[in-house]
Amino acid sequence: MNTGNSKNVFVIVLVAIVSSVVTLLGYNVITKDNGNNTLSGLSGDSISEEVRAYANSFEQDKNVVLTNLTTSEGYPDFTEAAAKSVDGVVHVKTTTISQQQYINPFDFFFGFGDRTPSQPREQVGYGSGVIISKDGYIITNNHVVANAREVSVTLNDNREFKAKVVGTDSQSDVALLKIDGDDFPYLTFGNSDALKVGEWVLAVGNPFNLTSTVTAGIVSAKNRGNVMGGELGIQSFIQIDAAVNPGNSGGALVNTRGELVGINTLIYSRTGDFAGYAFAVPISIAGKIAADLKEYGTVQRALLGIQAPNIENIRRQDPDKARELSLIKGVVVEDFSDRSAAKAAGVQKGDVITAINNVPIRNFAELQSQLNRYRPGDKVSVTVDRNGNSRSFNVELTNDAGSTEITHPTNALSALGATFKEISDERKKSFGISSGIEVESIKNNGLFRKEGINKGFIIMRINNTPVNSESDVANIVTATNNSQDKVLLVAGFYPNGRTQYIAIDLTNNR
Repeated sequence: MNTGNSKNVFVIVLVAIVSSVVTLLGYNVITKDNGNNTLSGLSGDSISEEVRAYANSFEQDKNVVLTNLTTSEGYPDFTEAAAKSVDGVVHVKTTTISQQQYINPFDFFFGFGDRTPSQPREQVGYGSGVIISKDGYIITNNHVVANAREVSVTLNDNREFKAKVVGTDSQSDVALLKIDGDDFPYLTFGNSDALKVGEWVLAVGNPFNLTSTVTAGIVSAKNRGNVMGGELGIQSFIQIDAAVNPGNSGGALVNTRGELVGINTLIYSRTGDFAGYAFAVPISIAGKIAADLKEYGTVQRALLGIQAPNIENIRRQDPDKARELSLIKGVVVEDFSDRSAAKAAGVQKGDVITAINNVPIRNFAELQSQLNRYRPGDKVSVTVDRNGNSRSFNVELTNDAGSTEITHPTNALSALGATFKEISDERKKSFGISSGIEVESIKNNGLFRKEGINKGFIIMRINNTPVNSESDVANIVTATNNSQDKVLLVAGFYPNGRTQYIAIDLTNNR
């Protein structure tokens, strides 16, 4: 080999080595940058500290990290998210007992009406639920399991289990179920706060009893309020355009990583079927409610103790004022409750709340969405605009009684001040009734005594639901306590007396 060729080979090898070193260094720099960007992206999409605490309540695996997938053409790929979700979503079947009642007009004159035997009728309802822990806790909607005598769930692999209703909350329409077992497939909580309008999401459930159905759509809006005329306590729904129909209630709303970001709850429709819009409770709210129901047996609601103007009501009387209020970015403090945490901290009438713990607040729905994350006794920083100046106050949130204490469920029957005795079939037949339970004893300080119900009274129905046992009464009282209309309508009679309808306001016991 001549010297010239040797030099050329040496130069080529040297250039190749230098190029390799430069490439490796460049790769390390790019990888480090990309790694930082990836971590930044994950931290932006990771769940908040509060939602992480709710996830920990159900021992969700924090090491599970999912990624967005795309097809070779660059389109979103939903296959992995769908495959993961259908295993974690269950079919919920409920059994309730109803009784067709025929009101006899002679009852009002002779006192013998309403005793004609009628056969109780079993009604079967269906919905969806989401497994959120490996030991079988399931989130669903309250309206799916309300007044159910029996609840069963069927998994995607066709295993069927009897489910216990751990707790319900009618204000948010969220309920928590439990099935016995271990190592169930479950969905991990995602970051519903990080959802963006236009982002792809999947609705997973059992519409029309078509099990394990997945539909795709986008987030149409966030913090949607005044849904169903504001009948529900929650006013910060995720609005989606994924197809949702009867049977989807309680099912999962997941992002493209297969993370649970909401519980499908409502549809907007004039026919009862999907008409383009559906609404889901964000997991930042539903997860907290489920954690409360598991830990305390009842939902812990934290309040500032303020009153805000109702723009919809004002619009009917003063459109100009309503238009002016709607332009304000924040929540105007119109007044305070009797015992107000905000007032005690220094907030004044006319202040405009603009942030909670540095999270911007633009309207009442966003304020409620933030407060729904906390419990009585939690301290938050409230930022207000006062005459053009920004001020912050540390507020210790309270419950609806004005206390910072955690509330605990009470015995559902204690407020009534009564004990009950079941009636034999023979005695029911002699009375001409098909359902009923007898009041065995009465306490002087109970609501029954106050409303004139005494020992020996035969209760046929409460809130138009037949009762035959003390547990039937307890279930109805519990459901009514958790509803907005806290009134019991008791239908019953004394032997040889006429049927009476007695209203009992449970709020009188508070």
